[in-house]
Amino acid sequence: MARIRDSSVRDVVAAADMVEVVSGRTQLRRASGSRYMGRCPFHEERTPSFSVNPVDKLYYCFGCGKGGDLISFVRETENLDFVGAVEWLAERFRVQLEYEEASPRIEATRRRRERLYALLEQTASYFERLLWEGGAGAPVRAYLAGRGLGEAVAKEFRLGLSPGQGLAEKARERGFTHDELRAAGLVTARGTDYFPSRLMFPLADARGRIVGFQARKLREDDPLRGKYVNSPEGELFHKGSILYGLHLAKAAITKRGLAAVVEGNTDVLALRQAGFEPVVASMGTALTERQLRELGRLARKLYLCFDADAAGQEATLRGMELAVAQGFDVEVVTLPPGQDPADDPHGFEERLSSAESYLVYRVRLELERAADRQEGFVRAREVLARAEDSPQRQEALRLLADRLDLPKETLAGLAPARGGARARVLAGSRLLDAGERLERDVLAACVAHPSLVRALGELAPDHFDVEEHRRFREALVGGREEPELTALRAELDARAAREAIDERTGTELLLRLRERKLKRDLASADLARTTELQARLAKVRQALAELA
Repeated sequence: MARIRDSSVRDVVAAADMVEVVSGRTQLRRASGSRYMGRCPFHEERTPSFSVNPVDKLYYCFGCGKGGDLISFVRETENLDFVGAVEWLAERFRVQLEYEEASPRIEATRRRRERLYALLEQTASYFERLLWEGGAGAPVRAYLAGRGLGEAVAKEFRLGLSPGQGLAEKARERGFTHDELRAAGLVTARGTDYFPSRLMFPLADARGRIVGFQARKLREDDPLRGKYVNSPEGELFHKGSILYGLHLAKAAITKRGLAAVVEGNTDVLALRQAGFEPVVASMGTALTERQLRELGRLARKLYLCFDADAAGQEATLRGMELAVAQGFDVEVVTLPPGQDPADDPHGFEERLSSAESYLVYRVRLELERAADRQEGFVRAREVLARAEDSPQRQEALRLLADRLDLPKETLAGLAPARGGARARVLAGSRLLDAGERLERDVLAACVAHPSLVRALGELAPDHFDVEEHRRFREALVGGREEPELTALRAELDARAAREAIDERTGTELLLRLRERKLKRDLASADLARTTELQARLAKVRQALAELA
């Protein structure tokens, strides 16, 4: 990976709006001064404990202890490395990046990917023009209108029309090679257009970059058999990692703390048009680990709504089991046979209130699949045995009892599991002893009030017991930024704000640290040094008395 110039990194950080970036993951409200607070996007909490400093572009959660700067926030939430996070910010805030010289191989790889993204972006724009501006798009526009999809939502998702031929020639005229067209999934091995004349759905990654297309059949004489055909797997497109519409739904998913997963792209469009925005499509298959990782950075509540047929039921089951194993709170939205979310988009929100929990759905399914009463009991018992006690488990037990008319004694024998896959323990704030807290508060005061750094420099490293504190003191006094200490800086910044440590308090804390060191030295001093140390201690205590 090519190295981004330090000057470009500074330009990106300066241009980026910390509040705007964080607000894409959690709602923020102004607290005191310029600081903002909200619920932590890294763990579930009811009381906001997530602090954001938009001036210094730092964040810290007092609940789980996560903290850092703007770039580390993007790295955590978008699952990117350092270069990827800077590029993500640069793209969002329109900053031109400059790179250091890299090896020819690395530079060639980076430039190739950039050209593939550019090729797909230009292709999507070309498809859009054919749909909305050309006569050939009239029947397709009529089809969309017949499906109840308006022009506004179709343009928001950048729907288009592939010509069926001629795309390869136009791309070559723009300087793209046959190899690049193949890598982007736009031509066949023979060099002809990969997609016949079809309705095109651009497929974007979580950053909104187009990585491929899904094409819907329009005519009976279409040479491809599938009603929907995706771009071939390639350098950019990997079906199992894409959730259709995620780049547009991210803000709504974060805001509401939930995501609805449906099967079809048109379901996503119809629901968004109806005002339900936290919705994505799973590309017509069961959810994958990579898709769930993307969703897990935004919310922990999932509503699954797949077709009621056998294939849809199996997709729901596989995705549900994987999601539950990863700690999601999963509920299933069941529609009447033959109906899709797009058939009644305005009623979808109401259906969420009657969704079934994972355990209830799973127990009901096992009972329906069983050949007889005994088999149904055994299958349901296996499901319930793996679940810890919860309101959802109690509801599933009631369903089992009602369906099989079980006596209370039998139900009593179905003991819940201890713990379970969904049991999650959040790492709370580390408890600090009085000495460590004093050191932390001293450093927090110096972060908040740079005028105190000079006094900090007058203290020796051995005034601090914690090695990390010594390193931070050295960096602060030396005016250096240490990347590995960014999380600590964020915590100290948030601590100073929460504890309202003003400059006067900071001065007192520095004196307390001096006092502690002198008292320790006195305990082991010989007679010759005792008088000197006592005199110095008296001066410190006098200074403390004057501050009182």
